[in-house]
Amino acid sequence: MNMKRSILYVLLQLMIFSGYMQGQNPTICRLGFTYDVSKSPNWGNGKLVITHVYPYSSAEQAGLNVNDIIEAIDGIPVDSIAVGDILGLLNPANKSDVQLTINNLTDSTKLVNVKKDCKRIDAITEDQLATAFAMYSLETTSEQLFVCPFTTTTDTMDYALYKTYSFTPVDENNRKLEETINTCIEKEFKAKGLTYDSIRPDMLVETFYFYKKNPNFDVTKENKASAERSYTYRYNFTSNRMEKFPFLSHAEAETEAEYLLQLGVRLIDKRFKTRRVLWECESNEMMSATFRLDAYAQVHIPLMCMQYPYVKYNRNVQFLVSRKTYNYTGINYNINRLEQIMDITPNSPAHVAGLRMRDIIEKIDNQNMNHAAEEYTSAYKQFIMNTMSLRDPVTLFSDANGFRYCMYWDKFKYTQIAEAIQNPKNMAVFSYLYKYAPSVNPTGVNTCTFRVKSGKEKIDIAVHPSIRKETSVIIK
Repeated sequence: MNMKRSILYVLLQLMIFSGYMQGQNPTICRLGFTYDVSKSPNWGNGKLVITHVYPYSSAEQAGLNVNDIIEAIDGIPVDSIAVGDILGLLNPANKSDVQLTINNLTDSTKLVNVKKDCKRIDAITEDQLATAFAMYSLETTSEQLFVCPFTTTTDTMDYALYKTYSFTPVDENNRKLEETINTCIEKEFKAKGLTYDSIRPDMLVETFYFYKKNPNFDVTKENKASAERSYTYRYNFTSNRMEKFPFLSHAEAETEAEYLLQLGVRLIDKRFKTRRVLWECESNEMMSATFRLDAYAQVHIPLMCMQYPYVKYNRNVQFLVSRKTYNYTGINYNINRLEQIMDITPNSPAHVAGLRMRDIIEKIDNQNMNHAAEEYTSAYKQFIMNTMSLRDPVTLFSDANGFRYCMYWDKFKYTQIAEAIQNPKNMAVFSYLYKYAPSVNPTGVNTCTFRVKSGKEKIDIAVHPSIRKETSVIIK
């Protein structure tokens, strides 16, 4: 988090950039996905390519996926629409949903109805609050960037014409390794809708690799010490978390690396022009310590395959990892008066418990709600600074906004952490979003008590939140 920003500013940015304004009405609507206007001759040229589908959104519920091509909006071909008119068609003022014509590697034409999710412009969701107050539980909620040294090259063919694949024969001297690599590729291709066909495939998958000691490595004492300290964070789909790896930054000189590794995947045309290379992604890694090629493939093949069929970058691909786990009650708060329920989702945990729109929340558990956003901002910043000694410096990382002092809580100091969060002067009322976490609530009882003022009456309502887990990995 950029500590120079206020919580109010962060929340307003989250609202503005996650949806479309609805005419002159004080509401903002979203369909739950982002897109590019494609300029790629390989995939959706001149049309919309979906680049991200938000978890729990109407787009996800409708079955939209990353790399889907939007061919038409409510029957109007996208390539006939001026770029400036696209937002208006995706957010028609007189309709509650939008019909999209979708093309992907599985379906040439599929009609999908996506409902608009509209909320008042001054309503804040718990999803947005979880992002704004992520420092209460960085173990579960954070955004990080990382770069992989991938080089991707393409031919000019339309990849939508290629539906099936097979593998080139494995090298018997490296059968176990190549079978591991091929298994990783097959899993990713199946998820994209491609079909394995060993008889008449549209394309062949060929892999290449090497691992060796760097003959140009500078073995001076300074360089070796520097190399031994080098590592980078990358996302591991298998463990569902960011992990440290002994890889140097792509910007480092090769002489700093003690070891070199290469892994490449090549797709060869078998349908139209034999031996034509349709797509190739090659990773060239500089390493400060040894690392197994099979382990490297298991981590990086999923990342490499994210560049197919829609290629965003030819070199040094940047990824954004967003992980978020939070307590969901269904309450939307009033940004101008955070103690007021602006809206509440029907049948959500809070609604089932008895909370209603326009109720005034005086307390959540033992935390008062009678503070302005600016006061929460000041207290939150002070809390972060005062609790740095309770964090584990071994876990230090920078988040996607450039804050360089992100650290997980020290597992041996959970009692002190919980005491700091419960201290009224820290105004940590929105820590209830992380009450399931032992660092926030060592008791393990994930029930939130809302003291609500409804008219002249004050009542305590026990809410049993559901835990929402979101993980997104996108090419930035």
